[in-house]
Amino acid sequence: MKSLSLDFHFHSPIQKVWFALTDSATLSKWMFFKENDFQPVVGHKFTLRMEPAAGWNGVVEGEVLIVEEPYRLSYTWTSLGEENTVTWTLREDENGGTHVHLEQTGISSEQAFHGATYGWQGMEQQLERVLSEV
Repeated sequence: MKSLSLDFHFHSPIQKVWFALTDSATLSKWMFFKENDFQPVVGHKFTLRMEPAAGWNGVVEGEVLIVEEPYRLSYTWTSLGEENTVTWTLREDENGGTHVHLEQTGISSEQAFHGATYGWQGMEQQLERVLSEV
């Protein structure tokens, strides 16, 4: 099993970043998944949908595991036979910005690891844009 670990820094305050990670309408603006029914409630089961791609239906299903506003959010991430756990850890810095640590654990295939790395890095760029507009 592999784990993906990425760190990001945003100039936005922690509450704004938390909102972007947990608000369904805002998620659809920065994630590749334009449809979702996400709610930051422990036990909530959700679905993320995007246009299908070759060999993939474009659907991720999950369940919210941890909600510690505005510092920690964790949920399962299930697609293509992979069941991973995604955990976001937020920390406010001394300048009012936010350090974000993303960890996705339980990745069993090399293809899924590379896909997750590419996907999260691309979505991070969109998140940066959305934060500047919110």
